[in-house]
Amino acid sequence: MKQILSIFFFLCVTSPLFLFAQQKDTGFSTEGWWKPAGPAFSPDIHADRTVTFRLKAPEITRVELKLGEWEVETYPMHKDGEGVWSVTVGPIPPGIYQYTFEVQGIPVIDMTNPVVKAGTSVYGSVLEIRGEKLLFDQLQEVPKGDIHILSYTSSSLKRPRKMYVYVPDSYYTNPDRTFPVLYLRHGGGDRESSWTEDGRAGIILDNLIAARKAEPMLVVMTHGLTDGSWSGGSTVEGMRDLEAELLEDVLPLIEQRYRVRKERNSRAIAGLSMGGGQAYVMGLRNLHLFSSIGQFSAGILSDGAFDHETYLPGVITNPEKVNRQLDLLWISCGTKDPRYKGHRMFVEELGAKGIHYEFHESEAGHEWPFWRRQLHDFVQRLFK
Repeated sequence: MKQILSIFFFLCVTSPLFLFAQQKDTGFSTEGWWKPAGPAFSPDIHADRTVTFRLKAPEITRVELKLGEWEVETYPMHKDGEGVWSVTVGPIPPGIYQYTFEVQGIPVIDMTNPVVKAGTSVYGSVLEIRGEKLLFDQLQEVPKGDIHILSYTSSSLKRPRKMYVYVPDSYYTNPDRTFPVLYLRHGGGDRESSWTEDGRAGIILDNLIAARKAEPMLVVMTHGLTDGSWSGGSTVEGMRDLEAELLEDVLPLIEQRYRVRKERNSRAIAGLSMGGGQAYVMGLRNLHLFSSIGQFSAGILSDGAFDHETYLPGVITNPEKVNRQLDLLWISCGTKDPRYKGHRMFVEELGAKGIHYEFHESEAGHEWPFWRRQLHDFVQRLFK
């Protein structure tokens, strides 16, 4: 009798669990979800820094890899029996690279790689190769700042805008401290996030500040286009609107929202390409607000038709005032950039007018590797 009761008790306890454990036909299953990740389909980075690029396109008859941002190298890709095109390249030196696939003459991004270079359009996919020694623009084990995204309305352009703000780690660890600010402008075809995503501004500042090579600072990155065109921010009218936005909307918001210094020797302005021209013009027009100016590869300044009196009436005619107020006027251009010859002529004319400047160059084109290096070198000279 006791044995029968024990069996009965066991069945009462286990039967619901047994019934609950029965597989139900729901039309959905998670089987196979939990397993180790395999190698990336593309780009597949190997231990020896060779990289295999792949594209599945069984119906296509010709695919090439285009690797590079300025000096682009072409590699034919080959199709296997599964319709997968591939090529292995390298070893590739550590760095950050742009690439696309050219599919029967049409450039396309790598759809299996979510990291892309984008601005007013998507330009390509991004490959990062890390070596034993990490580069100045690569993520390192150092205290990291934040990137804030602020929304505001441009009073001059009459539309909503966004800005990206880099805030160093020491802003939080030193709550009684106030900080200088760099206003950093992007190029034509880019957007307010470009200096963060493609320019690695936050990573560069994190690494420099941790190494005590740069002063902790905020970096404010705003949108530099005005009318939907590729370079509207380079016109006289566009710069006037952007200058009003900077002075009436951006500076007041930053100085209200953050613990920043408000004297001119704690503000700098810089930019690349279109944004370099903006920084040069706005900075010189507002020497009561900015003590340092950085200009990287600006097209309008390389054009022999550029006229200071059109953009900067009366400013360059008083070189003593400019030199007295500016701590640093940094001008740079890559030697492979079509703007290089015009830059050399431009700085020679500045020198002839008595304006103090520094000119920096390296063997590069109109490309992010040059601009990241310029930012790295420029910020080390600020707010000393």
